Amino acid sequence: MIGKEIDTLIHLLSKLPGIGPRSARRLALQMLKQKDSLILPLSEALQNAAKTVKTCEVCCNLDTVSPCGICSDTAREDGAICVVEQIGDLWALERTRAYRGRYHVLGGTLSALDNVGPEDLSIPALTRRAKDENVQEIIIALNATVDGQTTAHYLIDRLQYCNVKVTRLAHGVPVGGALDYLDDGTLITALKARSALA
Repeated sequence: MIGKEIDTLIHLLSKLPGIGPRSARRLALQMLKQKDSLILPLSEALQNAAKTVKTCEVCCNLDTVSPCGICSDTAREDGAICVVEQIGDLWALERTRAYRGRYHVLGGTLSALDNVGPEDLSIPALTRRAKDENVQEIIIALNATVDGQTTAHYLIDRLQYCNVKVTRLAHGVPVGGALDYLDDGTLITALKARSALA
């Protein structure tokens, strides 16, 4: 029904997260309708990214230089390292502009079902960084999933000998959240993590 080239384009687009076969077909059709303004610049951007983007040797972020822009920024605070699961989490925290410390990207979480063990993540590099005399706090900012909690507990065990304070992001009721719409786990966590007002 369609040419091999178009089929390959649809197949590759469908491999992207959150894009199924139907969405991939719609994207491919839209791109093909706008060859000059969309496909050619996108193709060039993808080739440039493939050639120039690398993993930061310090924190495992993506950038065109290593150490990355965050690690080489002298205006950032050296005393705290925020540990995240994926690069997208780092980018989300950066969007808030509320944190000015350093980061460490694990590259995933521990998962027995997916055969992901400590050796598959950048945990050894984190423990080496935690032993730096300038580092005073490790902030664990992992998702509130079973694998995220398992990984957080593992990290707490590994970091207890590094002479740093280990903290984690608060979990609970989101800003603007209505209690009757929250799941039981979120409500339980919010109750356990309650704080005094006065």
